[in-house]
Amino acid sequence: MALAVALLLAGIGVCAPVAASPPPLDPFWRNATVYFLLTDRFRNGDPGNDHAAGRQRDGDTLRSFEGGDLAGLTRTIESGYFNRLGVDAIWTTPLIENVHGSVIEGQGGKSYGFHGYWPLDWTAVDPSVGTRRDLSRMVAAAHRRGLRVIVDVIANHAGPQTDVDPRWPADWVRPGPPCDYKSYAGTVSCELTFTLQDMRTESTQPVDLPPHLVDKWRREGRLDAERAALDAFFARTGYPRTPRYYLVKWLSDWIREYGIDGFRVDTAKHVDPELWADLRREADLALTDWRARHPDRIKGDKPFYMVGEVFNFGLSDFGNARGSAYDYGDRKVDFHAHGFDALINMGFASQSRQPLPQLYAAMSDQLTAGAFAGYGTLNYIASHDDMGPRDGARTDPLGDAEALLLAPGAAQVYYGDEIGRSLIVPDSRGDATLRSVFDWSVARSAKGRALIDHWGRLGRFRQRHPAIGAGRHSELSRTPFTFARILDEGPVHDRAVVALGLTGASVTIPVGTAFAEGAVLRDAYSGERTTVRKGMAALRRAGRVVLLEATTRVR
Repeated sequence: MALAVALLLAGIGVCAPVAASPPPLDPFWRNATVYFLLTDRFRNGDPGNDHAAGRQRDGDTLRSFEGGDLAGLTRTIESGYFNRLGVDAIWTTPLIENVHGSVIEGQGGKSYGFHGYWPLDWTAVDPSVGTRRDLSRMVAAAHRRGLRVIVDVIANHAGPQTDVDPRWPADWVRPGPPCDYKSYAGTVSCELTFTLQDMRTESTQPVDLPPHLVDKWRREGRLDAERAALDAFFARTGYPRTPRYYLVKWLSDWIREYGIDGFRVDTAKHVDPELWADLRREADLALTDWRARHPDRIKGDKPFYMVGEVFNFGLSDFGNARGSAYDYGDRKVDFHAHGFDALINMGFASQSRQPLPQLYAAMSDQLTAGAFAGYGTLNYIASHDDMGPRDGARTDPLGDAEALLLAPGAAQVYYGDEIGRSLIVPDSRGDATLRSVFDWSVARSAKGRALIDHWGRLGRFRQRHPAIGAGRHSELSRTPFTFARILDEGPVHDRAVVALGLTGASVTIPVGTAFAEGAVLRDAYSGERTTVRKGMAALRRAGRVVLLEATTRVR
C-alpha cells in the first residue's frame, strides 16, 4: 500500500498509543442499523472482473464467484437505496485478495473464496470485487450519503493451499492440532479447520516475509515500497516482527488509506485477545491520520467502531457467554476490555421467536444497567454462517423487520432480509444456502417494493431516534404491545413510543411519561398526527405498527 509508505516515512501517526475507546459507546453505534452484504452476491457493476485471477464458475452450487463487486455496491449507494432503508453503515465481507484456486471444502464440495474469508494477500483488494480505485470510490460515495463503511477483517487464518496457491511458511502457520473447544488453548492455539492455514498469532519469534508475497509484490512492482512501509511501522511502534504485528500493520493500513470507519472482526475468539487490543490502538491512530488529510470527510464524525464475531456468544448468557465475557472453560475473556465496542448477539435469531415483551425487557436491562451497560451489541435474524436463522423460509418478513428493527441494541440487516430472500436453496450444501445472489427483479416487483417500504419506514424511524436501540425500554401495554424508549445521555435527549400487533383502523394507546399532556405527535408509519389527551394517543388510520414521535412543543 504505497500511500501508507509515504505517511509512515513522513512520521504521520507517530505518537503515544491510544487506549481502546472506553464505555459508554456513542449512542449512534449502540443504535446503528448496519447493512451486511456479501460483496460477491450483492450486485454486479463490472462484468469485466467476473473471471479475475482465472476463476471459473465450476464450483458446487453457490460456491463459485457470482460477479458482485464494488462497482455494483457503489451504484446502489448512489441510488439512495440504503438511505431509503434508514441504514447507518454498510458492512462488507472481507475485500482482501483471496486465494485464486479452489478446494474441496468437506461436505460443501468444490469451493472458491467468493466470501472473502480465505486471505492470500492482506495488502491488496481482491480482483474479483474490483480495484483500489473502486474501493476509494465506494467509500467516498458512502460518506457523501452519510453512510459509514465497516469491513470484515481476519487475523486468525490465511486461505487454503490450492493447486495455484502456496502453503505459508511453517513459522507463520501451525500444522495443528485441530481445535476441540474444551479450553482456551483448544480454541485459540489450534487449527480451526483443515482447509485453512491457522496463523501463529501468539508466536514471539520474528519471521521474514513469506516468499510468495515477496515474489508477488516483485511482479507487481511494489516490493520496495511494501518493505519500506514495514520498516517504518516497526521502527515507529517498536513491535517485534512476529506474524501478529505484520497483520496489525496490514489491517490498519486499510483505514489509513481508504478511510474505513469500522471493523467487523471474524473468528475473534480464535485469536489471542491481546492482538485485538493492539489492532484497535493502531486503528484509532490510522483513522485520525486519514481524517486529518480529508477535511471533506463524512459529517458528524464518530469514533472508530470495532465489533466482534465471538461465535456462540450473546446476551442472556447465550451459549458460552457469562455476562459480558466468553467462557472458554478454563478461562473467561471479556473482549470489550481488548478494544471491542460491541459483540454480535448470536442468540437473537432464536430468542426473537419468543414473545417480544419479555425479550425486549431482558435485553434493555442488560444493555442499560446490566453486564453490557455502555457497550454495544449487534442483533440479527439471519447471517452468512448461522444455520439457525429466525425465519429461513421467510414466512413472516414483515414481522421479522419489526422484531429486529425495534429491538434494543444495534441491528444487522442481512442483504435480502428486506425483500424476503429465502435462505433455503435447493441443491446447495451447508452454509451456501444462506448466500444466494440478491435478486434485484424481486426488489423491483410490487411485493418487493412493499416489503422494502415496510423495512424503510421502521429503519428511518429508528435512524431518527437513537432511543430505539440505545434508550431504556418501558412497557406501557401488553395488548396491544406498546412500549416507550427514552434516552437522556449527555447532549442526547430522545423518546419514542411504539405499538405492535395492531390490526389497523382506529386505536388508542398510552404514552406514559414519554410525552407530556398536549404534545402533538406524529405516527411515522402512517403519517397521521394526534395530540396527547389524558396520557393517551388516539389514531384513526393506524397500520400494523404505530411509531410515535413528537412534532411540536407542548401547547
